[in-house]
Amino acid sequence: MSTLTPDPVTTTPATHLPTYDEDAAPAVPRSALGKPTPDQRFARIGSWVGGLGLAWLVTQRLLPLDGLPWFLIAWFVLGTAVTAVTAAMTGGLVEVKDQVAESVITGAALVVVTAVLSAVVFVALRGWRPLTNLNFFTDDMSGVGPKDGFETGGILHAILGSGIELGIALAITLPLGIGTAVFMTEVGGRFARIVRTVVEAMTALPSIVAGLFIYTVFIVALGQPRSGLAASLAIAVMMLPIIARAADVVLRVVPGGLREASLALGASRWRTVWHVVLPTARPGLATAVILGVARGVGETSPVLLTSGAAGFLVADPTDGAMNSLPLFIYSTVRSGEPNAITRAFGAATVLLVLVLVLFVTARLLARQRTGPSRFRSSRIRKGRQ
Repeated sequence: MSTLTPDPVTTTPATHLPTYDEDAAPAVPRSALGKPTPDQRFARIGSWVGGLGLAWLVTQRLLPLDGLPWFLIAWFVLGTAVTAVTAAMTGGLVEVKDQVAESVITGAALVVVTAVLSAVVFVALRGWRPLTNLNFFTDDMSGVGPKDGFETGGILHAILGSGIELGIALAITLPLGIGTAVFMTEVGGRFARIVRTVVEAMTALPSIVAGLFIYTVFIVALGQPRSGLAASLAIAVMMLPIIARAADVVLRVVPGGLREASLALGASRWRTVWHVVLPTARPGLATAVILGVARGVGETSPVLLTSGAAGFLVADPTDGAMNSLPLFIYSTVRSGEPNAITRAFGAATVLLVLVLVLFVTARLLARQRTGPSRFRSSRIRKGRQ
């Protein structure tokens, strides 16, 4: 006979509730997580003013460090140090790290903004004289020498050439780049990893190699003449990996819950990508296109190899040499004449304005819509009727 053993008694662990001290003072929130108080703003401004005084004392009285760059460097270092000491007096180690990191990041942003503004201002000041003449935008350089004045000649042929070449390159790279990113992100697989490796390797491709590739394949092997179309293909080779890599990063950031919700509602993978993933990532995709355009619009060596410079207006991309703004700047500066160099700076100013217009246009087209579109609104009204 087997003896029956009673079931062990299961004991439920006791629940311990935390105890609160009602007489304790309320927790002091971290100042870095909220809006700074007037005292904190005064301390930060005072720290940088103190750093300014210390920088003047060090560079002008103690050390032989004359010049504005040394003064600015000393001001940044000493201002950051004074800010850290002030933060240590009012907070702990975390507050000190926050203040130092904020100072370093703000200083780096100011350096970048200053570098960009200084370059734009320098180019505009050197090239403003040709911009005051209307013929600079309406004429080409047919029959104009490097010593001629600004009353003759212009950059219409270079502007039109850059627009045509960039438009053809963008028409090629936009569907290919975004399609490649969709394949790498949404389809995946072993071949997608190979494609991602190739795209990442092509991102660092030198521009002269892209020009030589199009020259040997399109011009030498296929027997096509040097033209704006060949230059567009070379620019497209440079733009494609930039757009594909940046679009791949943007699409991978889209939350997976959106894809799962669309698939759970019965949508196919293609409709999910077209109606959910791409509209969600539209601002980031616009940024990817801007990066590609910024890489392609300033290329000189591929255009020089595949197209060549023409001093007259060419509207057909398949009809011989076609000039562009970067190539015009390069060929004009090589003359060494003061008037030609000034005209090149004027063309560089136009190039900067063109890039700015493209950037603003892309950002406006990529803005998220705050309300339902007109098409969706009409479908909703028809459904209610």
